Amino acid sequence: MALRHAVLAALLDDEYSGYELAKEFGVGVANFWHALPQQVYAELGKLEKAGLVTGREVVQESRPNKRLFKVTGAGRAELEAFAVAEVKSSVIRDDLLVKVQASDSIGAAAVIAQLEERAVAADRKIEFLGKLLRNLRGRSTEEEYLRTGPRAGAYLTCLRGLAFEQGHRDWCLRAASVLRLREGGTTRAED
Repeated sequence: MALRHAVLAALLDDEYSGYELAKEFGVGVANFWHALPQQVYAELGKLEKAGLVTGREVVQESRPNKRLFKVTGAGRAELEAFAVAEVKSSVIRDDLLVKVQASDSIGAAAVIAQLEERAVAADRKIEFLGKLLRNLRGRSTEEEYLRTGPRAGAYLTCLRGLAFEQGHRDWCLRAASVLRLREGGTTRAED
C-alpha cells in the first residue's frame, strides 16, 4: 500500500484541509498507517496533480486562507483498483525485536526497560482507541453499529488497532518477565 491510498481512503469521509487530514492521520489512521504531516501535505500535492483529488481555496477572515481537498471520480477509481489488487502479507519490522533476539548475548536490562516502556505506551493507545470506538458508535452497541453505523470501515480498522496494541502489550510484558527471570531476577508479580 502506498501513502496515496491511505490519504484517498481518509478523504472519502469528508473534505479536509491538509492540516485536518494530518490530524486525522494522527487520530484515526495512525493505528494502521503512520505518516508525518509533511508527508501528508506532499502526497496531497501529488494527488491533486494526478487528478485524484481536487482542492478549493477557502477564504478566512482572521486566519490565513486554507485549501480543502476531496476525492475525485478518478481517485475513487484508484481506490477501487487498489481494493481488488492482491493483498501482500503483513510483515513486522521492529528494532525492539532485534534487541530481544540479541538479549541472550548482549544483556537484557536495557531491553527489559524498553519492553516495559512499550507496554505502557500500548496501554495509552488501548485507552485512546477504546475512547475512539465509543465515540464512533455513540449510544449503539458494537453489534448495532457494525450492522448499521455510518463508518463500519473506520470502526473495523480501529478494532484491529486495538487488538494489535493489546497483543503487543501482552507480549512485551511476557518477554520482559522471561528476560528478567533468565537474568536471575523476579517477575513483576513477585516484585
